Amino acid sequence: MSSDERDTVVATGLPRRRTFYIVALPGSLAYDWSDDLLNPTRGFRLSGRLSPEVSFRSGTFAYARAQVDSSFYQPLAGRTVIAGRVRIGSIFGASRDQIAPSRRFYAGGGGSVRGYGYQDIGPRDVDNTPIGGRSIAEFSVEARVRFGDFGVVPFLDGGNIYTQARPRFTGLRYGAGLGARYYTTFGPIRVDVGTPLNRRKGDARVAVYVSLGQAF
Repeated sequence: MSSDERDTVVATGLPRRRTFYIVALPGSLAYDWSDDLLNPTRGFRLSGRLSPEVSFRSGTFAYARAQVDSSFYQPLAGRTVIAGRVRIGSIFGASRDQIAPSRRFYAGGGGSVRGYGYQDIGPRDVDNTPIGGRSIAEFSVEARVRFGDFGVVPFLDGGNIYTQARPRFTGLRYGAGLGARYYTTFGPIRVDVGTPLNRRKGDARVAVYVSLGQAF
């Protein structure tokens, strides 16, 4: 595939435009032992992705993207479910600047760390714009309390993006909040309101997410 992408020179913030030519062989393997696709209440899920890639920009070099996702669901007394998830990812074989911006890892948003804007977590350039990284570490935990067709979901998320190929599990950005659920015959309608607990310059104080199905 070819990709025409714009980003900035990290050190100076000057804009640049580059065309990347990439050949990828992505593969994935998943195991789902949960009881429902959109509203799981018990069980677990585990998935892994591996994408060896070759880039033909500024010479030929190869690298690989790997990611593992897991989640669990445990019912408690009454109609409460404790749910959690973990995501770990790594890109090895090339430096961050060699990798196309669209192929890097990003974090933040409704399917990532709630309380932050979409892809807003991680390293930034001199203009405070997120530039992605070579590894990711994320977690989420929430309590899904249901009463009739409605429910509330307090949650805590955390994660960060790293320049190194291995996630260091340091400097995590945390987001917490409360969600509302309306349970329909085809799945729950989700509204989550989150706030960053250790916000940086440029982070909004409150973020709202609306979607179909649980967050994970």
